[in-house]
Amino acid sequence: MRDQSVILFTRYGMGETQGDLPLRLAVKYLTLTLQSGVFPGKILFYTDGVRLACEGSPVLEQLRELESSGVELVLCQTCLETFGLSQQVKVGVVGGMGDILDALQNAEKVISL
Repeated sequence: MRDQSVILFTRYGMGETQGDLPLRLAVKYLTLTLQSGVFPGKILFYTDGVRLACEGSPVLEQLRELESSGVELVLCQTCLETFGLSQQVKVGVVGGMGDILDALQNAEKVISL
């Protein structure tokens, strides 16, 4: 089941702390989301969050499963270009700030992680 909520990933993981905890939390969150069967309409990635959809990310498997279940994954083009990651995108679509703004303005609920 999908709803019209939007999830924001603006960091490489969840929360602000040192070590691998933010990535472990992101893996757990996305795994539990898949297990729940209740999916957001979209997941947006900007600033450091774009790294989650790029080569080497520990959440690529979960993101691919969500995308194949109909969840739209949108990555910020400017962020990817700034970090030199445009050629390393492994999942989702590259969009602009207009796409992100549209998703946020039309969301029933926005969850920032």
